[in-house]
Amino acid sequence: MTSHEVTLEWTDGRTRTLDVAESQTVLEAAQRVGARLPYDCRSGTCITCVGRLLGLEDGETDAEDGARPDVRDAFAYRRQPRALTDDEQGEGYVLLCIASPQADCRIEVGPRVRAEVGDSPWA
Repeated sequence: MTSHEVTLEWTDGRTRTLDVAESQTVLEAAQRVGARLPYDCRSGTCITCVGRLLGLEDGETDAEDGARPDVRDAFAYRRQPRALTDDEQGEGYVLLCIASPQADCRIEVGPRVRAEVGDSPWA
């Protein structure tokens, strides 16, 4: 079974690296090891579990032109992430309750990330 290292980075400076199987979501792996992440619906409609992709294993991070690593290079979704717009996904936001890793990566998590995105269109 293939797995990837996913490093969670809280805005207060804490970090935690998880070994996440491609068949698991980031949220499932975090719960397995006792790392607390917020969540609610577990179906990609409420935005509570949102994180922001910071970089991929190859060191790709924000480019000088402001481009971010592509979320599609790092994650596959179990279902369509209805709570995120295409623009938000393009800015690196990812719903951790339905996202399975496809590469080693770093994700910013915490209340500030949630506040940046705003409310779910389905709320």
